[in-house]
Amino acid sequence: MADHNWDVIVVGSGAGGGTLAHALAATGARILVIERGDFIPREAANWDPEAVWKQLRYRTTERWLDGAGRAFRPYTHYCVGGNTKFWGSVLYRLRREDFEETAHADGISPAWPIDYATLEPYYERAERLYQVHGESGADPTEPPRGPFPHPPIPHSDEVAAMVDDLRNQGLHPSALPLGLLNPGQPGGCILCDTCNSFPCREHAKSEAETCCVGPSLERGNLTLWTNAKARRLLMDPPGRRIDAVEVERNGGITRVRAPLVAVSCGAVNSAALLLRSSTDRHPNGLANSSGLVGARYMAHMATMMQGFHPFRRNHTVFQKTVAINDFYLRGPDTPHPLGQLQSQGRTHGVMAQTVVPWIPLWAYDAWVARGVDWLAMTEDLPRTGNRVALAADGRIQLRYRPNNAAAHARLVREMKRILRRLGYWIVMTHSHQARNTTHQCGTLCFGDDPRTAVLDPYCRAHDVENLFVVDASFFPSSAAVNPGLTIAAQALRVADHIVETDFRRAP
Repeated sequence: MADHNWDVIVVGSGAGGGTLAHALAATGARILVIERGDFIPREAANWDPEAVWKQLRYRTTERWLDGAGRAFRPYTHYCVGGNTKFWGSVLYRLRREDFEETAHADGISPAWPIDYATLEPYYERAERLYQVHGESGADPTEPPRGPFPHPPIPHSDEVAAMVDDLRNQGLHPSALPLGLLNPGQPGGCILCDTCNSFPCREHAKSEAETCCVGPSLERGNLTLWTNAKARRLLMDPPGRRIDAVEVERNGGITRVRAPLVAVSCGAVNSAALLLRSSTDRHPNGLANSSGLVGARYMAHMATMMQGFHPFRRNHTVFQKTVAINDFYLRGPDTPHPLGQLQSQGRTHGVMAQTVVPWIPLWAYDAWVARGVDWLAMTEDLPRTGNRVALAADGRIQLRYRPNNAAAHARLVREMKRILRRLGYWIVMTHSHQARNTTHQCGTLCFGDDPRTAVLDPYCRAHDVENLFVVDASFFPSSAAVNPGLTIAAQALRVADHIVETDFRRAP
């Protein structure tokens, strides 16, 4: 086994790891980023719906187990940039109320150990880093804020007309905050119909490889290992600090060492790594004196919705520009939050065929050409029994039952009414339900009390002095907006904390 020495080891290169590595690389520290995947090649298949959705060209081939022990292929990607390579670039701040305890129809969303004001300056930095386009002042749930770094992406003619009709319904549609690079300019985003769930062949989507890892590699003090899987975190004899990271790479096993280790594998894999790293002093996994490593898994309750009109062809190419937040804090006839509605990238016939494969593709192509696509998203409430575990054979097992179903059903019904008022004859819906692995969060919750939280408010493990976890694992609640910007903002906050504490104490 070969030994290497670094100042910081970051495991994972997505929204958390990529952003953290970028921020720390600016200090001149020697950073090693360990990524179990490789670079996504720039190729025609990047924008091919059949390759992406039917052949699952870029998705992991590993199988996880659900709560009943049945194998399934999760929606997750191992590559430089992680799942940000495939996100739809929606970069929302959590709302001020999301940081507070909130009563929902099906339970309580707990308070965070920090408030909105704590994260606000880091949201501003993250929006600049990821070049977010948006419009302040139109969203009824948005706290007072300064202007976005870039103006909003313009609506297509069809979407603009729909926005007017939504306002006529008494709603308050607002621009989606989108991370896109130089749209409409040479070499920039071309506003295509393959943004959602597709890798960008032009590298014009604001994701962790393009905005963070790539620029940091040019500094010379960041090293990236691809096709390198962190197998275990190895502890020192007293069991208080990580001594080394055991890495599977180039057909062998090596150990790498650094005074600080940041795990940023995503909420499922970060929890699994800590569970796999059990020792005599940590028999239930690292940082697990609370018994909460892997517990409280959350993924948004999300339903894809499509309004269909047989005689109304949708000519929009880039459709993902508008949101409805009128029901985010309370429903029309209930004091409880329902969630968010946002337009989605265009559905392709092949994508629809993966749900019901026996219908011919030509029929789906004709159908989606006359459809408009939306997502209804409701906060998934934490439940201790929803957890990531390791099966006897070492595979990841996800025991999960969505929590807040009543609120989500009401939101879906409300959106059906909205689409029908817009003139659509039929509304189709689809949900991943208990196998949802998008927007995963909550498995290593942060908080002040080691008895009820795995991490402290700066994402340092309560039980392990030199371990940070910087991805959506730390979320105490899931809120009802995309988590990416909050992960990036907290990564910037953690980086500042590391510089102020560990780096200044270092000899």
